[in-house]
Amino acid sequence: MQKPDLNLLITLDVLLAEGSVVRAAQRLGLSPSAMSRALARLRKTTGDPLLVRAGRALVPTPRALELREQVSQLVHNAAAVLRPATQLDLTQLARTFTLRTSDGFVENVGAALLARIHQEAPDVRLRFIQKRDKESTLLRDGIVDLETGVVGAMASPELRTRALFRDHFIGVVRASHPLCEGDITAARYAAQNHLLISRRQNHKGPIDEALQLLGLERNVITSVDSISTALALVKGSDLIATVPERHSANLRIGLHSFPLPFTLAPITLSMLWHPRMDADPAHRWLRRCVLDVSSLTEGPGQV
Repeated sequence: MQKPDLNLLITLDVLLAEGSVVRAAQRLGLSPSAMSRALARLRKTTGDPLLVRAGRALVPTPRALELREQVSQLVHNAAAVLRPATQLDLTQLARTFTLRTSDGFVENVGAALLARIHQEAPDVRLRFIQKRDKESTLLRDGIVDLETGVVGAMASPELRTRALFRDHFIGVVRASHPLCEGDITAARYAAQNHLLISRRQNHKGPIDEALQLLGLERNVITSVDSISTALALVKGSDLIATVPERHSANLRIGLHSFPLPFTLAPITLSMLWHPRMDADPAHRWLRRCVLDVSSLTEGPGQV
């Protein structure tokens, strides 16, 4: 089946509005002969004369009258699709965004983000789900609108990213832990019982590598998959948890925190989204809200 020439819709719309080949040609910047040829094509395509002569004027046929409103609406809708998006009216925006967030994000940024969203767009809703892996399928399929996390080598190259803030690791123990007194050396740190935060079994990360360079090894006696679970265990035990400082701020209330006695590279928390959402005005506004709130929470942040 031959594809229709959609340009003919614009020609038909102008012809039916003007009722004149000459005026339609002037409006479209064509010569009268070119417009006459276009009318001939329209007649052949639709199987109807569309405009017929009545004295010195052209009058629409019943089929043309039937098409006039429909064609006008089609052309209007097509023009709306192709023109740049109009300015977003947040007071009229009614939409639910799903955010898949890294461990600790909701606990530290969630309340401030909800307040910002509600203040600017009362009918917008946020749905938070926990990020359990690095897969980008949910973003690609449109199930998730925005993610937060550390962008690693395994991140899909098609995704867009924007840094929110940098974070560094600290040690955390209960308030009456032996490490609350005296200088904390790498040897004292390594000699304690540790809690590992990881979604993978038998995982050794940058902390273990840094200690190994010093000829030390920590004793990991248990592992969990979230910062909140780790700090809950720390509160009732002599375990040490090593966590990102800013990402755990609201969860460490009542606990003792200390700088690590060895060098560990900082991490950068970013937001990630699929490129098809790049130009969406509502999504751009959401990203700005996340960026602003993240920068204001727990200090200025680095973006």
